[in-house]
Amino acid sequence: MIFIDRFHRLTPVQRNAFIACFLGWSLDAFDFFILVFCVSSIADEFHAKVSVVAEGIFLTLAMRPVGAFLFGFMADRFGRRPTLMLDIIAYSVFELSSAFAPSLRIFLVMRALFGIAMGGEWGVGAALAFETLPAEGRGFFSGLLQEGYVVGYLLAALIYGTVFPLTHVGWRGMFVIGALPAFLVIYIRSQVDESPVWLKGRAALKHQHSTGPRFRWEDISTYAVSFLFLVVLMFAFNSFSHGTQDLYPTFLQKNHGFKPQATSLIAIIYNIGALLGGITFGNWSERIGRRRAIVIASLLAIPVIPLWAYSQSAGVLALGGFLMQFMIQGAWGIVPAHLNELSPPSVRGTFPGLTYQLGNLLSSRNAVLQSKLAETRYAGSFAPVLAWTVVIVAMLVAVVTAAGPEAKGAELSHAAQRTQA
Repeated sequence: MIFIDRFHRLTPVQRNAFIACFLGWSLDAFDFFILVFCVSSIADEFHAKVSVVAEGIFLTLAMRPVGAFLFGFMADRFGRRPTLMLDIIAYSVFELSSAFAPSLRIFLVMRALFGIAMGGEWGVGAALAFETLPAEGRGFFSGLLQEGYVVGYLLAALIYGTVFPLTHVGWRGMFVIGALPAFLVIYIRSQVDESPVWLKGRAALKHQHSTGPRFRWEDISTYAVSFLFLVVLMFAFNSFSHGTQDLYPTFLQKNHGFKPQATSLIAIIYNIGALLGGITFGNWSERIGRRRAIVIASLLAIPVIPLWAYSQSAGVLALGGFLMQFMIQGAWGIVPAHLNELSPPSVRGTFPGLTYQLGNLLSSRNAVLQSKLAETRYAGSFAPVLAWTVVIVAMLVAVVTAAGPEAKGAELSHAAQRTQA
């Protein structure tokens, strides 16, 4: 009922903008998580260790800040809508190119290029969405938008379980399917309007005979402090999600011997938990505040570790995965609104996405380190590595969040009118 009521209150313009940004982020994540499910198969084809193929995950995450900066700059300069379309085309092209890589080296290059395109989508899409949506219900839409990432993971799990086992599909066929998001551009081109905030800001700048947003020198130190804080916060958050998601399918395959169908089913279950958690805590943050909701969700992940990492049956592992991702994505569901509320209005196309992806950069070798640690210290067992990741990172997310500021309910729809002269 809440879901239907929230959408019923939106205007067609607001609804179309949100749908486009949600789908853009979902399909972006879908393309990323195809690799997560295919790590073992790629390693087998190229006769490489899992840790070597995991470098593809590292390169994707490490290059995302480049895309956040490039596409964010374009979004602030040329508009959110055309930049979002260009970004979607770019990540679809590099996803398709990955399918035809003749060697592991070329494959890794394609993943790096894909990372640049992937890095641009979140910041540009979130800016377009939150500059179009009303302030009322922002926590709910924040949770729903961020869970587009989970929907992408869920879609990858479904495709992996049903299509991957078919003859002549394999991991290369999975990456061919990953090119389909390019068709989303047709919807954006025909149904989505430009951000009203960006249009107002651009009109004001033209009136001032200016070529771009101008900062007051006295504000630079304030921006720098906010920027560094958000980078640290997003390092903690990205370590939280990627540290529990990227190698979990490999853990199920290598340590428990599950086939693609069983791995897919467990992933579907824990992604349903993630989806529900993001919406629940995002909506709850409207009442109790962004910081408090994040702290509660992150700390509640710790008691779930025994079920999630040390269970032996598929059913209990699925339950543990459901609860773990409910908490982790519960915390994540608040991030889009929280970052946009804390970002300077004149650079909202760049600021949230760049801090997000720089945090990703700092945590980008997580999968490589986890897999090497499992191989060298725990005889190939991922359970202790995954367990300690949750303990350390959950506490880090809680502490950094609690120490930072909050701007719940900040007015974004008129922010561009206050562009600094």
